[in-house]
This record gives sequence, structure tokens and C-alpha cells, in this order.
Amino acid sequence: MKDISSVLEQRLNSSGIKKRRKFRAFKDIFARYGIAAGGMGVIVAITLIFFYLLYEVVPLFKSATLETTSSFSLPSELATSQNLALITEEQNEQAGILTNQGQLVFFSTQDGTEKARHQLPLGEASITSIKEKTPSDTNLMMGLSNGEVLAVTTRFQVQYNQQGERGGIKPTVTPLFNTSPLQLDPLQRAIQQVTYQKLHDGFLVAGLVNQGEVVLTKVEQRTNFITGASVETLIPLTFPSQTNYQRLLIAPEARYIFALTANGQLDVYNAQNLNAIVLDHSVQLTLANQQVTQMVFQLGQQSLLIGDNQGQVSQWFMVRNADKAQRLTHIRTLKLGDAPIAILEAEQRRKGFVAIDTTGRAGVFNTTAEKKALDLQLLTDSKPALISLAPRASMLLVQDNQGVVHNFAIDNQHPETSLKSLWGKVWYEGYEEPEYTWQSSSASTEFEPKFSLTPLAFGTLKAAFYAMLLSVPLAVCGAMYTAYFMAPAVRNKVKPVIELMEALPTVILGFFAGLFLAPFMESHLTGVFALLVIMPLGILTFAFAWAQLPANIRHRVPESWHLVLVIPLVIFLSWFSFAMSQPLEIWFFAGDMRNWLTNDLGIPFDQRNAMVVGFAMGFAVIPTIYSIAEDALYGVPKSLSHGSLALGATTWQTLVRVVLPTASPGIFSAVMIGMGRAVGETMIVLMATGNTAVMNANIFEGMRTLAANIAVEMGESAVGSSHYRVLFLAALVLFLFTFVVNTLAEVVRQRLRKKYSSL
Repeated sequence: MKDISSVLEQRLNSSGIKKRRKFRAFKDIFARYGIAAGGMGVIVAITLIFFYLLYEVVPLFKSATLETTSSFSLPSELATSQNLALITEEQNEQAGILTNQGQLVFFSTQDGTEKARHQLPLGEASITSIKEKTPSDTNLMMGLSNGEVLAVTTRFQVQYNQQGERGGIKPTVTPLFNTSPLQLDPLQRAIQQVTYQKLHDGFLVAGLVNQGEVVLTKVEQRTNFITGASVETLIPLTFPSQTNYQRLLIAPEARYIFALTANGQLDVYNAQNLNAIVLDHSVQLTLANQQVTQMVFQLGQQSLLIGDNQGQVSQWFMVRNADKAQRLTHIRTLKLGDAPIAILEAEQRRKGFVAIDTTGRAGVFNTTAEKKALDLQLLTDSKPALISLAPRASMLLVQDNQGVVHNFAIDNQHPETSLKSLWGKVWYEGYEEPEYTWQSSSASTEFEPKFSLTPLAFGTLKAAFYAMLLSVPLAVCGAMYTAYFMAPAVRNKVKPVIELMEALPTVILGFFAGLFLAPFMESHLTGVFALLVIMPLGILTFAFAWAQLPANIRHRVPESWHLVLVIPLVIFLSWFSFAMSQPLEIWFFAGDMRNWLTNDLGIPFDQRNAMVVGFAMGFAVIPTIYSIAEDALYGVPKSLSHGSLALGATTWQTLVRVVLPTASPGIFSAVMIGMGRAVGETMIVLMATGNTAVMNANIFEGMRTLAANIAVEMGESAVGSSHYRVLFLAALVLFLFTFVVNTLAEVVRQRLRKKYSSL
């Protein structure tokens, strides 16, 4: 025995064995730290992704800022005169000021250096009124004391030298009408307020004279295609009311004329037929003790902004009521302070505006988001007299009552976003009621961006729900049958085939679903629903009939090989269901089930809908759930099932009461991983749903998911824009949703494991 032990000890302590031990210890250490490093790397990567998404999203909710960049005094002749208007250009380098003497003086916005001066042809008349500012309108229109109207177009052109170097900005002033000025009032009374609107064949010019009487003239313009000369014809029009009005505004294409009375009543006239203008309806803009102090158009000239003497600015626009008639409707109210609103100016590219009250308090608002981006005391020792908001809304130029011009830089990059605009119902222009809407772009620059993430989140859950509705029962039941009832020889062939389905690219599934499955299901809609009924009934009937056969026939099929009989049965029942589609449709739905759904039940039907997604994405998710659930069921110790059977339990009782509870943590994990796959799926929902952002649980309508929306729109969004950052917010929402669901799933899984670990 001593010889044997010494030999063993000698061999165990040999140099080869020692090297092998050291190498094995090295591998253990390397594996331990390598796995730990890999796990930490995953955590670090996920954390970095989270913080990068947060970095891109945070600027959406950053507060706006306003800083003084320069202040300078105007020349004495400009500082002492009663200036009428202040305008700025795109580059924030030059501005123009209109004096009551008809001079347009252009100067630098940084130091007030004069750049150019232009005298308007007033003649013996004086300026008595000036048209209110309208976003994206570069025309200045003035009412004169002799009943005439003078209008000019101001442009700022960037100059370049012969070497292509930028040489500065040159302002130009050109008449808007050939007959400049034109006679608006035949009685030559002073124009107290003037406005106009462009028509398809000219202009409609309107003014208030005397005590508020309305005068109208249509300016028809015809262009000679040979000479290029424009010929104008003045056509006086008759206004149907002699009411004394205080303010006038004309809607685009002169569809409506808005006339404001002294008591706050706004009369809306239908002017689509200029020869027969009629009063359409009237609305009361103010309550008791309120007075209208300002009334201007917002960008797009669809909304009216009404300022009152209580520091409020309300938004109104035309809404179609239950009688299908358009009526001016109050949408929302934004409050600056308690002092009367003295100045209102709308932004030229967004649905925002600047409001200043009589105390000099200024606010920058956005109507869509119902958001006050800025609220501050603009000037301390003086009061604003004129303001001009730059076209990009990045500069506010203010002339105070002492002739000093103040240049303020505005940093307000994302005014369209707020918690309400992102997640709540918003009443958008042209809509009949508040809605959840995603529409990030349009062909028109007057577009109101709609960044509601609610329909996208709803679409994500809708797609995942219908996919899980199909995949979970099939995958879990298939895993139960494969792990517990199927013969090992069959299992070794079936399981790899199903797992191989997971390697199929989802873009192929989406392509197949969009181009084949969607039109096939539309044309065989009755067959699809027949399949859902015929398939389970057919299998149950076959099982019952099989159980009634003599034992010598049933025993010819080996135990756990019944799948060989079920496969042809499933194929036959599927064929039979679709073969009966047309007869069933004729018998029950007058030959058109889709028409019956839409017209008789009022259920809209789209070819690419949630049902198609349920089948296609369910097919993609089934392998994931099946594989994990089958491994969990197959891993249940055989001693548990054998003990249950030995105690007299049936096979089904053993499966339900012993095997399933033991494997429930793994099955739950499989379902949650499958749900994560469904929530994050992109290509299938992108190609098979129509990609419409609708808030509807209807299985026959499509949806748009967060992932698909990011894939579609990220490439066309401008870097750093609100659209760009909202897409990152959608990604962050998807990230957090997946993180929260997986965390809760892990908590539930651990509790299930602890509960059934004693079995």
C-alpha cells in the first residue's frame, strides 16, 4: 500500500501535473474575471446609452433665456419723432425704422450705424395708420390722411464681391402697387386703420375711416405675358354694415373679414363672394370688465391672438361644429400678468409670440405647447414703444420711449415641447377637438408641429399585445408538448427547426407580411376567422374520434408520436378554412365581409392592420418564447414528475400542478423576453401596418410604434432640432419601458423561484 501511495503521490506531484494544475487555475481566474468584466461592460454600455439619450433629450426642457447684447441711441431726428414701425432681417445684422415723416431708415442692430435711408412718396399727406404686422409678410402698408394707401415691400439682400466674399447686406424698398399710393376712400377721409390680404388675382385692401366705417377696395392685377408689365384695376366694394369698428383683419384669400367693436364683440363676415359679403356670425371675445387691447394674426393667419386689459392673451380659430358650419372658437388662454397687453408680435416660423404689457413686462409664449418660455421685466428705466422679433426668433429689438434701441438675444430653441404637447391632448389649428397627434413635418412652412408621443406609445403596446396574443399560447403550449409529451427522437428534430426560425431576418418577415400576407388576409378575411374556429374544433373532434378507435388501431402509433398525425390534420383544416372563405362570405356577409364591417358595424378596415402584425410578429416571437420555455420545462427534475405519477396523479395533473409551477420562473422569463422583442420590433410593424399614428384599439386598423417611428424619421430630421430631440425622447421612453418591465419581471421571477423551490 505504501508503494502504491508513494507512486500516486509522485505522479500527482510531477511537473506535467503541476503545470496542468497551474493552467487550470489560470483558466478559472481568467474565466472569473473575464465574465465579471463582460458583465460590468454590459452594465457600463447600457448606462452610457441611457446618459447619451438623456443628454440629447434634456435641451427639450431647458428654459429660454434673454440677454442684452447692445444698446444705443437713435439719431436725434429719429429719437424725437413719432416712429411707427420697426423691422429686422434674417441675419440679425440690420433693422429698419419707419418715421411719421415717411422715412425708412436702415441701421446696424449692434451700434446703430446708419446704412441706408429711403423717403416714401407721401406728397402733402401724412401717415395716420400702419398695418399690423403679419408673420412672414415683408410688406409695409400705411394709411394716409387723404384716404390713400401706400404699400412698399422691404427686402434685405446679402451682397458678395467678385471673389465670392460676403460684403454685407443691402436693403431695398419697392412699391407693392403700380399706382402708388392708391385711393382707398373716395371721400378722401383719413385712414384710421388699414389692412390687406392677397387674393389669387390681386389684393383686397380694407380700412377704417371716420368713426369706424369700413371701406373696401379690390386691386385686380393682370400681367402682360409679352411685356411683363402688371396692370392694376381698382374695384370699390360695399361693406354690408355701418357699425363703427375699432379693428379689422382679413383671413387668407379673403375667406373671412374679422371686425372688432368697442365692446369686445367680433363680427365674422363671409367674404368668399366679394360682391355679396354677409355677416356669418358674431362672438364675444371678452367678459365683463374686459377690453380688447391687441388683435393680431398668428403664423399661418389661421389663429387670432387677442390681448386684453387683464394681461391675458387668448387664441381663437375657426372650428367646424356639429352642423358642419365654421365658427370662431376660443381655444386657450395664456396669462402674462395683470396689466393690459400693449404689444403683441407673432413669430414668423413657429406658433409663438411675444407679449408686452403697459408696465414693460414681457413674455414669450407658444400656443401649441401652452407654454410660457420667458417672463421678465424687459426694461427698468423706460417703457417699450416699438418691438421687432427677428425672423428666426433669435433676436428681439426694442425701441423705448426715450429713443434708445435695445438688442436682446433670445435662446428659445424648443418652445413646441412641453409635457402637455408630448403626452396630452392638444387642440391644433384646423381640428374639431383636442387630439393626440403625431405629425412632424409638412410641405408648408406655416405648419404646426405635432409631437404627441401618446399615439406612438399606444401603437407600440397595441402591436405587442396582438403579437403576444398569438405567440404566447402557441409557444408555451408547444413547449409543454415538446418537453413533456413528445418522444425524444421527435423532439430532437422539432426543437432545432423551431429555433432555426429565430434566425429568419425580420425584414424578410415584414416584406412577406406587407406584400403577401396583408392582401391575402384581406381577400380571405372570412377564412381567417373561420380558421380560428375550425382549427380548435377540428383538433378536438379528431382527438375524440381517435380515443374511440379500438386499442389495436391506436397502439399502432407509438406513444408520443401522435404529432405525425396532427401535422397533416392542421394542414387540411387550414386549407378547408380558406376554401370555405368565399362561400361563408356569401352566406353571412352578402359577399363582402370588409364592406359589412365598415358600413354595417362602423368598424374601419385597413389592409395593413394590427391583425397582420399579430400574425407576422407573433411568428417572429414564437421561437424566442418557445425555446426558453421548453428548456425550463425540460429542466424540471424527472424525479418530481415520477413521484407525482407514483402517488396516483394523472399525467395532466402532474403537468399542471408539479411541472408548470416548478418551471414557472423560466416560462415567465420567456414571455417577458418575447414581449421585449415585440416592443422593440421595427421592420415588421414598419412594413405591415401602414405606419399610421392613430389612437385606436381596432384590430383592423394599423398603428405606428416608437421603434418604427425612429427608424423612419431619424434620417430626415435636422440635427439639434425639436424633431430630432423628440425622436431621442421616444428612444429614451422605449429604453425606460423595457428597463422597467424587465426589472419587474425579474422581481416576479425571483418570487416564483423562491415560492416553488421547495417542490
